[in-house]
Amino acid sequence: MEIRTNLPQLRARRGIGAAQLANQVGISRQTVYAIEAGTYVPNTAVSLKLARALDTTVEELFQIDSEVAGPEEIVEAAVLTQAETLEAGQLLRVCAVGKSIIAVPPESGGWGLPPADAILLDPVRESRNRARVRVLNDKWRTVPRILLAGCDPSVSFLAQSLQTQGCELIVAYENSSRALELLRDDLVHIAGTHLVDRSTGEADLRPITRIFPRNSVVVISYAIWEEGLVTAQGNPKRIAGIADLVRGDVCFTNREPGAGCRRLLDDLLATSRIHPRRIHGYNRVTVGHLPAARLVRQGEADCCISTRAVARALALDFIPLAQKPYHLVIRRQRLNDPAIQTLLETLARASFRREVESCTGYDMRSAGDRVL
Repeated sequence: MEIRTNLPQLRARRGIGAAQLANQVGISRQTVYAIEAGTYVPNTAVSLKLARALDTTVEELFQIDSEVAGPEEIVEAAVLTQAETLEAGQLLRVCAVGKSIIAVPPESGGWGLPPADAILLDPVRESRNRARVRVLNDKWRTVPRILLAGCDPSVSFLAQSLQTQGCELIVAYENSSRALELLRDDLVHIAGTHLVDRSTGEADLRPITRIFPRNSVVVISYAIWEEGLVTAQGNPKRIAGIADLVRGDVCFTNREPGAGCRRLLDDLLATSRIHPRRIHGYNRVTVGHLPAARLVRQGEADCCISTRAVARALALDFIPLAQKPYHLVIRRQRLNDPAIQTLLETLARASFRREVESCTGYDMRSAGDRVL
């Protein structure tokens, strides 16, 4: 048996922040997050103080879960991220967005199986990518979760920080254009985008203002990163810039239409008056920063366009082409959600910024600033 807590839900229902509750009870904010995450069980005195501060009972705050399995739960969910390629048996993460249940294939970069909340029961063939899934646990209901669509691999650092505060970040790895579409359709809580206006070099907010009604979303700065050509270690083909992509001995792998890296390449080709058909591999599409760079590392491609952080993580060479801002787009109506507030507080924390800067080389000085 284990002890389960309803503290996150009760705190959210009463609109009490973690710091405010910690001050009332006489504990640290980190202790509040540890209780919510289930890594710390408070003593009787603290439990009584928590119940008093939240105008509830200890019994409502904490329950003992029996190890006896409950009835199997099957729900219909909207399945994201190339859902048409998934087959029955696929593991999924689950998150509630508004009144919808959203399922996302988990990212697995290691040797072990990734954490999962559900199993896909049927191949996804229908329009709008809806399918039946068998739910394995109720964590998606009891633990505050944020579903973010974006392509930045560094959000894993953000996920780790949020987890220590009793909140989970689920990521649907999508390019900038697709992420904005998912936010428009209310299928995610946050969209990450790094589209840039070629004429100014600044963030291109036009897709956002076209898709969303005025004042319906806010745009939050996350980072400024470098994008460029990623080559094998030592750059054996001596690739120096975009012009070298037309060489017969250079094999390129491209990103999918709608990706910021694809847009950067097309802008540079137009400026240099190079036709895409002259590039061997222009029509070869790899979805995602890390998958594209892994092809370079494995020798299946000579170069791709990605970020310096990805090149550093895979010990590859990097030729810078541009600096780009990466922004998070959030519906204004969700700004006061406790989980979103926790995320924004994390972005503003100096320790978090230093961690991401040290590991990725990003410029995090403006993280958490409102752009729109």
